[in-house]
Amino acid sequence: MPRTLRRIVLAVAVVAGLLVLVAVGGYLYLRLGPASGVLNLFADGQRAENFRTLHQALPAHPVAAGDDPWAFERDERPLPERYAFEGQERSLAEFLRSSETTGLLVARDGAIVHEAYDEGYDERSLATSFSVAKSFTSALVGIAIERGQIRSLDDAISDYVPELVGSGYEGVAIRDVLTMSSGIAFDEDYARLGSDVMQLPVRLFVWRQSVVDVLARLPREREPGTLQSYASSDAQALGLLLARATGMNVAELLEEAIWQPAGMEADAAWGTDLHGQELTYAFLGATLRDYARFGRLYLNEGRRDDQQVVPAAWVGASVRPGAVAMAPDAGFGAGFGYGYQWWVPDGEGDFLAMGIWGQFVYVHPGHRVVIVKTSTDPGYAGRERETLAAFRAIAAAIADGDP
Repeated sequence: MPRTLRRIVLAVAVVAGLLVLVAVGGYLYLRLGPASGVLNLFADGQRAENFRTLHQALPAHPVAAGDDPWAFERDERPLPERYAFEGQERSLAEFLRSSETTGLLVARDGAIVHEAYDEGYDERSLATSFSVAKSFTSALVGIAIERGQIRSLDDAISDYVPELVGSGYEGVAIRDVLTMSSGIAFDEDYARLGSDVMQLPVRLFVWRQSVVDVLARLPREREPGTLQSYASSDAQALGLLLARATGMNVAELLEEAIWQPAGMEADAAWGTDLHGQELTYAFLGATLRDYARFGRLYLNEGRRDDQQVVPAAWVGASVRPGAVAMAPDAGFGAGFGYGYQWWVPDGEGDFLAMGIWGQFVYVHPGHRVVIVKTSTDPGYAGRERETLAAFRAIAAAIADGDP
C-alpha cells in the first residue's frame, strides 16, 4: 500500500476511534451522570422512585434537623368518602388513586389525623417538592428582611445580585420578583419540551451551565409590576438574592433559620446546579411530616409555640393575592390568586403551595387544618381546582368531627 494511502487510512482510523470514544463517553455521561436523572425524571413507571430519590441522583446540599422536634400528637380519624366538584359528588378514594398519590397527611392543629403512603413511600421518604420549594424560598426572604440583610422589597434585585445587571432583571424591584410580576421573558409551558422551564434542567445538567448564567441571559418582555406571569426564574432569582444578601448558601440558611427552630424531625436536601447553587424554584426534598410542620408554622402565623420563626407580618402579606392581575394564560394554577410565592384561592381564606405532578402543602386557617399531598399525577395540569375541592371537603369534615 502506498505511503500516502496508509497515512489516510491511519488518519481515518484515528478519527473513527476518537468518535467511538466520544460516543461511548457521552453515552456513559448521559446514562450514569447527573444528566440521566433529568432525562428520565418524568418517565412513566419511574416517577415515584425518581421523585423519592432525586436528591441522590442530582447534586444537593444537606439540611440538617435539630434535636428538638416539634411533636405531633395522633388523633386518627376517617376521611370523608366523597367531595363535591362542578356540581357532582365524587369519590375521594378514586381521586387519590387517579392522581397517583404517593403520600397524604392531614393534621389539625398539632395532631395528625390521617397519614398514608403508597408506591414505596413511607414517613422517612424525602419527597421532591418541585414548586412547593418556592414557598420556603419566600419564607427565607421574609426572615432576611427582618434581619436587615435585605433592606426593602422596593430595592432592585440587581443591587444585591450584580450578575443580573444587564439582564431583564436589572432594576426590577424585589417585590415584583416575589409576586411573579418581574416582566421577565420566561416560558413556563410544561407541555412543550422546548419551553424555558423544560429546558432549564437540560441546560444545567446536560450542558453544565450555571443557573446564574442562565438567568443573566433572560430578557424582559414587559414593564415590571404590570402583570403576574408565573415564571420559575423569579423564584430562582430570589435564591440568588438570598445567597448574596446573607453570605450563606440557601440550604444552610434554611437549616439555621427554619429547619432547626421549627423543629423539623428529619434531614432534608436541596438540589443544586453543578456549580453548587441551590435550585430554589424546585428540588427541595423533605418528609411529609416536615412539609406539614411548615404548613403548621404558617397556620400559626409563623410561630412554633411561643417562638416566632417566620415574621407574622410576612406570613400575612405572603398569602394575600398580588395587586396586579394574573396573566390569563398562566397555565398551572389558573384561576388562583398569587401572593409571595403562595397560591391563594377565593372564598375561604385558605392558601397553598403547589408543585407540578401534584405536590401540595395546603393550609386552611378557619378549620385549623394542614394537608400535604405528594403525587406522580399525569393529569396534574388543570386538576388544581378539583384538588382544592377535595382538600376543602377533608378540612371541613375533620373540623366538624363528622367525616
